[in-house]
Amino acid sequence: MSEPVQIVVGLICLLGVFALTRYLVGWQVKRATGFIIRDLESQNAVDPFTAVELPYAKQSPLRIGMRNYHAKALDYMVSEGVVGKTGGGKYYLQVKIPDAEPPAL
Repeated sequence: MSEPVQIVVGLICLLGVFALTRYLVGWQVKRATGFIIRDLESQNAVDPFTAVELPYAKQSPLRIGMRNYHAKALDYMVSEGVVGKTGGGKYYLQVKIPDAEPPAL
């Protein structure tokens, strides 16, 4: 293979790997948001009075092991208004999440 063809193939592979990693990170954050919503619903945290502390809300300063997407997803959900945060660092659902299946007619 000639050198220009190798460079083009290398750049295409690099772009492919970049796109794949972005897709996987988005998928992980989406899974984390679903987990957070189910966790808050199961604990019945639907207003500031029933807010609960979430152990995964804080990132570990050591960052050893697998990457934790829960804290990042929780920050995003708070900024979008889906989840509320009290002054004491507790969280609750602000938006009623509809069920996945529409009602049968």
